[in-house]
Amino acid sequence: MKNYQFVVIFLFVSVLQGFSQDKKYYYENAVYKEYIKSVQMYRDGFELSYPVLMLNENASLLFKFDDLSDEGKNYYYTIIHCDANWNESYIGQSEYLNGFTDNPIDDYKLSFNTTFNYTNYQVLLPNDNVKFNYSGNYVIVVYEDNDKEKVVITQRFYVVEQKVDIQGNVHRASNDPFEGSNQEVDFVITHNDVVIENPLKDVKVILMQNGRHDNAIRDLKPLFIRGNRLEYDYQNENVFKAGNEFRYFDNRSNKYNGEYVESTEFQRPYFHKTLMKDEVRANKDFFQYKEMNGRYTIESQDQEVSDPDTECDYTFVHFTLPLPSILLGGSVNVFGALTGWNANKSNEMTWNFNTSAYELTLLLKQGYYNYQYVYVPQGSLVADAANIEGSFWETENDYQLYVYYSDFSARYDRLVGYRIFNSKEK
Repeated sequence: MKNYQFVVIFLFVSVLQGFSQDKKYYYENAVYKEYIKSVQMYRDGFELSYPVLMLNENASLLFKFDDLSDEGKNYYYTIIHCDANWNESYIGQSEYLNGFTDNPIDDYKLSFNTTFNYTNYQVLLPNDNVKFNYSGNYVIVVYEDNDKEKVVITQRFYVVEQKVDIQGNVHRASNDPFEGSNQEVDFVITHNDVVIENPLKDVKVILMQNGRHDNAIRDLKPLFIRGNRLEYDYQNENVFKAGNEFRYFDNRSNKYNGEYVESTEFQRPYFHKTLMKDEVRANKDFFQYKEMNGRYTIESQDQEVSDPDTECDYTFVHFTLPLPSILLGGSVNVFGALTGWNANKSNEMTWNFNTSAYELTLLLKQGYYNYQYVYVPQGSLVADAANIEGSFWETENDYQLYVYYSDFSARYDRLVGYRIFNSKEK
């Protein structure tokens, strides 16, 4: 979300019209102000978890972000229920929410002893003001001054009522035309606890890789239906490019150079970190190592930092990817949770003719980060890492399966199943 233009203009225009019940919208993970940074949502207590909550579970999702504008702001939030495709559902907020539909964000703290002044805002969901009545896809929408035309953030999350059993596995693709670069996800859904009369029509599954939305596989139909058992044992339709292990760097201290950091300099009044020059990995042998599947954590290794939310500083991080020549017909982007899993102008790299390299500077909070370089063909909505990073079936990946059910009488998509598969777990 940097550099510093902002995100998905067509979505911004539509959202600014408001949230009236007679107009329905499509919602993305998006940030609409350049001074909003480090947007995260996860299960409270586990920063690397996915934003998934079971209905009526005794647990919470933590949503948080920083405002670097150095101005006092009054932020509010509302919560929108969406269908499986992230369009606003045709049901009223009073039905799927128990409590108030609009609430102020009153949990905030100012940064302390940092070069960048910022305010950290947090929301725990559910809370005393709002709870969830229905399962499904949800979006938290943050807006300013109790004015829903001043949208700041939209962030997706999930509430599940686990009504089906899901079994499956990840393995090397059965029909792999790319000589070992793909992974196949086979799975079986058993619905003993919910009557599904027409699975071909009433069940929708969405399969995601590492929490990414852009390359998700949608609308798979069961290949075989055996009583209450739905089998999805395809050989082509459920295949992903396996990719490569994510690159990483250690940005947890401004006192020394962390791993893959070439230099740390204080250029008054801010810190700058230059990462070691990267290289194309597509033509190299696969090397496996432990990483975080594209995510990041906010943390510090400095003893004086006791509260990472307010005491971790922001630094300008400089990325460099040398290439023999510029890649025409698209853009090269830094990609991962650090860019909200978006590939757009905010994280698009610039070609430097003098150094024959792609370059980008991002403003990032202290922490430990994963990232990749992706190529995005002009007009495409899918980021492709294979040309730069390579793709190897041995790569460790998480896959998330979401199962939605909606029959002819339903007015919304119930999220009746959720399961995580890992390519290294059998």
